[in-house]
Amino acid sequence: MTSSQAMVLENAGGPLVMRTRELPLPTGQQIVIRVLACAVCRTDLHLMDEELPDIRYPIIPGHQVVGEVVTCGPEASSEPGQLVGAAWLGHTCGSCDHCTRGSENLCDAARFHGYQIDGGFAQHMMADSRYCFPLEDGTDPLATAPLLCAGLIGYRAFSKAGDAAHLGIYGFGAAAHIVCQVAAQQGQKIYAFTREGDEEAQAFARRCGAVWVGSSTDAAPVPLDAALIFAPVGALVPKALRDVRKGGSVVCGGIHMSDIPAFPYADLWGERQISSVANLTREDGREFLELARRLTINTEVHTYPLAAANDALRDLREGVFSGSAVLVPG
Repeated sequence: MTSSQAMVLENAGGPLVMRTRELPLPTGQQIVIRVLACAVCRTDLHLMDEELPDIRYPIIPGHQVVGEVVTCGPEASSEPGQLVGAAWLGHTCGSCDHCTRGSENLCDAARFHGYQIDGGFAQHMMADSRYCFPLEDGTDPLATAPLLCAGLIGYRAFSKAGDAAHLGIYGFGAAAHIVCQVAAQQGQKIYAFTREGDEEAQAFARRCGAVWVGSSTDAAPVPLDAALIFAPVGALVPKALRDVRKGGSVVCGGIHMSDIPAFPYADLWGERQISSVANLTREDGREFLELARRLTINTEVHTYPLAAANDALRDLREGVFSGSAVLVPG
């Protein structure tokens, strides 16, 4: 048994409370990870606010984990001492139509770290080695943790946008600041839309490579080929549709979004498309982490001790920082 401290969400609305828990020895494909860094995600807020269905309480949030393998089950594909990343997807059935067709992110039996499986707001966490990503020795845990959700979900949304020469990004937080750097280094022009008057976020977008920044109420300066929406604001969908050209697409990148208001069919007409991104696949993770090794991606992180997880969540909610908050168990 491994004794571990964790920040636990015991009831909807929180707050998280520090508890000492015992982790049993891993069996089968399981591994125990000593958490080195766990980035904080807006999905953690949706969990706290009970905006996701069928939440299991108590639950330890956290699904952007970089850590060191401590112990392994007899069938695990990892080794003690190995550096690994654990992301949102923690289990699938492996046999349904979605799984067998390469869309395991849509598996109805899927389970997720920090949602149905205890996550990384802890000193240690248990995970299935098949759903963890091996990381190179010398990987910076702080810089890498945000790549494991903000990066992965951002990458899946970015991939669905196709080869967009003019790409709009609505909501400039953790995912956007990673996607913006990827797109800019591939020669695409990024147009960043932030909350009205948020000069700090607009300056941040410029640093990440955006060629234009403005308010989410501003019209795009050019017709966009595609738009990625990371802010959980349904009203941005019809706005983005008006910004994209005929044949353009609007991709909603969040796990939760407020209701999309009614809009005239004329805004959709012209073969414009709306799509969503649901979770991620392990292949997404492998592709993006390889891409990240080839590019220069600077994740802007703001560290908090594990005991200050509630402060990190509050600061994320209030937009206190740009980039990502990262918990460090110490």
